[in-house]
Amino acid sequence: MAMLSFEAKYRTRGGTLVGGDLFDFWVGPFYVGFFGVTTIFFSALGTALILYGASLGGVWNIWRINIAPPDLSYGLGFAPLKEGGLWQVITICAIGAFGSWALRQVEISRKLGMGLHVPFAYGVAVFAYVALEVIRPVLMGAWGWAFPYGILSHLDWVSNTGYQYLHFHYNPAHMLAVSFFFTTTLALSLHGSLVLSAANPPKGEVMKTAEHENTFFRDLIGYSIGTLGIHRLGLFLALSAGFWSAVCIILSGPFWTRGWPEWWSWWLNLPIWTH
Repeated sequence: MAMLSFEAKYRTRGGTLVGGDLFDFWVGPFYVGFFGVTTIFFSALGTALILYGASLGGVWNIWRINIAPPDLSYGLGFAPLKEGGLWQVITICAIGAFGSWALRQVEISRKLGMGLHVPFAYGVAVFAYVALEVIRPVLMGAWGWAFPYGILSHLDWVSNTGYQYLHFHYNPAHMLAVSFFFTTTLALSLHGSLVLSAANPPKGEVMKTAEHENTFFRDLIGYSIGTLGIHRLGLFLALSAGFWSAVCIILSGPFWTRGWPEWWSWWLNLPIWTH
């Protein structure tokens, strides 16, 4: 009940970016807003087009549905609907839905007087998608370089793209991304386990405070980043993982066309090895 009372207190007019009071309302616990309407529109249209594409392919097995981008011969132009045009329209719907969802988060943040950390963080995930489906294909000159929509077909695309550049894990940006993914898991698992251990003391003892948590890490490693600091660190690590994973695929093709192991030849050719 406390949370319901809180929601009622902050369900105030204003904070909208577009539409003023026209869409400034809630449906149950969900804020709508102009961008909520556009999210529903693009999501529904994109889903319907995926189902239409599945019907054209005659495959209703959810694992094997495949909606491929246009052939490389179409370049960056529009393709007929059944030859990749469907993929193009679905991509527009996806970007419309993702972008609308981010802007809806902005409106909710403005209503609550919060910072824009949530839409910014979500925007990094959207950037990773746009990097694969728009930025890289544009840099390479054809929509055909984007990945298809479908579970197994998408996985095949990832595998084929990796092998195209030989050992893809030699990509330095890929190394950074994977390092940040693992470090995110490490940092937030340490944080989560610390909170649970403080909040669940042995029977008969009182719940511990943030000072106990800080003391644990000061005793363990000599320093505690603090309760706010660990969340800032977790956000930085997670967003860095998403950002560098997008960068690693943008580099592959537009800026580096050979196998990634060759990139490291600069290290082997350093003058220090000749002395």
